[in-house]
Amino acid sequence: MTFPAAATAPSLDDFAAIAEAAFATLPHPFRGLAAEAVIRVADFAEPDLLADMGIEDAFELTGLYQGVDLSQRSVLDPTPHPSMVFLYRRPILDEWAERGDVPLGELITHVLVHEIGHHFGLSDAAIEAIEDKA
Repeated sequence: MTFPAAATAPSLDDFAAIAEAAFATLPHPFRGLAAEAVIRVADFAEPDLLADMGIEDAFELTGLYQGVDLSQRSVLDPTPHPSMVFLYRRPILDEWAERGDVPLGELITHVLVHEIGHHFGLSDAAIEAIEDKA
């Protein structure tokens, strides 16, 4: 009996490349408004962040937006810190393996777009409503 060669999980750099490619395929107006957001990939969210959010299992958080969303900004406010979108590799890989019904790139794109939605000031409920209509 032969077995397929062992597959390895995509690295952090691989994930970043997939996220960058996904971002490049977004419609121009959407991409333009989100261009300032820095995309970061990490294996997991920091333990202190998880604790602050009341999340006990690091696998429960696949992505996060940090920053002042566009709906809350004013020209009178000081320049905010850069907006950041975090994608968490291990939880995304775990969800992908559990689901088995979606390509990894599609799942990464989904998490990325969801977090960019928060950059635009959308709530989770609003994002889910948009997703349900799509």
